[in-house]
Amino acid sequence: MNDNFFSDQYPEGLPATVDVDKYQSVVDVFNKSVIKYADRPAFTALGKTLTFGEVDRLSADFAAYLQNETGLQKGDRIAVQLPNLLQYPVVVFGAMRAGLIVVNTNPLYTEREMEHQFNDSGAKALVVLAQMAGKAGRVVPKTQIEQVIVTQAGDLCSPVKRTLVNFVIKNVRKEVEPFTIPGHKKLLDVLKLGTKSQYKVADVTAEDICVLQYTGGTTGVAKGAMLTNRNLVANMCQAHPLFMMGLNSSGDEGSKNVVAPLPLYHIYAFTVNCMVLMETGNHNILIPNPRDLPGFVKELKKWDFHAFLGLNTLFVGLCNNAEFKKLDFSSLKLTISGGMALTKNAADTWTNLTGCEVSEGYGMTETSPIASFNPPGHAQLGTIGLPVPNTLCKVIDDDGKDLPLGEAGELCVKGPQVMKGYWQRPEATAETITEDGWLKTGDVAVIQEDGYMKIVDRKKDMIIVSGFNVYPNEIEEVISSHPDVVECAAVGIPDDVAGEKVKIFAVSTNPQLTAKDITDFCRERLTAYKVPKLVEFRDDLPKTNVGKILRRELRDEETA
Repeated sequence: MNDNFFSDQYPEGLPATVDVDKYQSVVDVFNKSVIKYADRPAFTALGKTLTFGEVDRLSADFAAYLQNETGLQKGDRIAVQLPNLLQYPVVVFGAMRAGLIVVNTNPLYTEREMEHQFNDSGAKALVVLAQMAGKAGRVVPKTQIEQVIVTQAGDLCSPVKRTLVNFVIKNVRKEVEPFTIPGHKKLLDVLKLGTKSQYKVADVTAEDICVLQYTGGTTGVAKGAMLTNRNLVANMCQAHPLFMMGLNSSGDEGSKNVVAPLPLYHIYAFTVNCMVLMETGNHNILIPNPRDLPGFVKELKKWDFHAFLGLNTLFVGLCNNAEFKKLDFSSLKLTISGGMALTKNAADTWTNLTGCEVSEGYGMTETSPIASFNPPGHAQLGTIGLPVPNTLCKVIDDDGKDLPLGEAGELCVKGPQVMKGYWQRPEATAETITEDGWLKTGDVAVIQEDGYMKIVDRKKDMIIVSGFNVYPNEIEEVISSHPDVVECAAVGIPDDVAGEKVKIFAVSTNPQLTAKDITDFCRERLTAYKVPKLVEFRDDLPKTNVGKILRRELRDEETA
């Protein structure tokens, strides 16, 4: 298979290569875009819209504060633990403009997960939503974090709306527990201080780390993927023509409204919503809580939306919502799916309801994240499409030898979007990236004669719940710490809504121990999506001759 094999399969209008070095850094993309599109809407959340020019001004204020008031230096890590609010782009781009490395942190993390990520990354600063500040107050003393900035959900709304939103969240919904974080600052105060000084343009290179994006592993220990400026800019450039192709647009033809329900702290949404849409001057309609389907649909009613970024779980939930079915979809030109496998039922239901087909992509945190994509108008349901421009793919056998078309093997990816490596984990990096730059994905795939690829199995035991990676070892480690559990195994089983759900097989010394006891134990120690949905007690678990539990055998029992 020659290097031109995939590009020869590209449909007309899709370039085989793009200039991935047209920008020096993510901040370079940002600086040019906020000038070019200064008066256009950039982000909307909670009824408030920021233009590109306003994001420019506010992020510059935040950068000035970080540089002049904190002592933080270029390359220091700042953890950002925010949902889809206006504060996210202001804080993240401000931190990058100050030369800091952003550590995207899931707001749903438990204290145990936060502590690991903060300590592993060596984060010196944290920006956190008030609803999570209680956890942060208990975790920060166990870390190297010196600066904590707290924001309330409505902080960047108009003064009246801000007061109302923050009052309701704190006093009516009771979502903000009392917290104690000595020396913490409020975001609004920080931004005000930032106006009193100028930020200095940081000397950032293409090879500098821009983001530490944490992902799990077969060991169950979350690792920080080092994504450089070049990685992120390259993936933006690779995705750009696909995005424009979907909108039937060849270039700058005015702002398009793009629905953004997926969390921006997830690299899939970050690359599309904060990078591609930044460069193309389009408008993100941020959905802070997509699990609130009535609230989500109420927001959608306000807009003619042209593109929708989602995943299987979300498509299923929305298509089953009576109010969603009443919306006007005449403006919708592009629907993108990623993060988890797209089922035929979900895709067909969405297409039949909205009149817009779903284009599925594939990627990993380690590939910034887009490795392949179904070109809009040329999608093959059930495949992960073709490699994006400037990207090569191959499949190998267990000995590392290349396999021919049509044979199943481990999918490997090579391109400018492949991460620099895992943060402070050279051995894990060497296991994942070969000396000649091929990233081993751990997924088993088949490359068809037409270049489209299919994932047929998972070499690793990772479970994907609603687009989030769940690693069995982490769950098993938690449950094994229960005093009544002798051993356990976590597997993923098919689920029509979430794609997969976690099932636990456990051996217990206590016949009175219940499934609820196990799930309650997990809820205190794991993020909600990692908590098992099913628990089955057994007298023993299948093992290899050296005693390793055979998860695959248990999983096969469930799917037989």
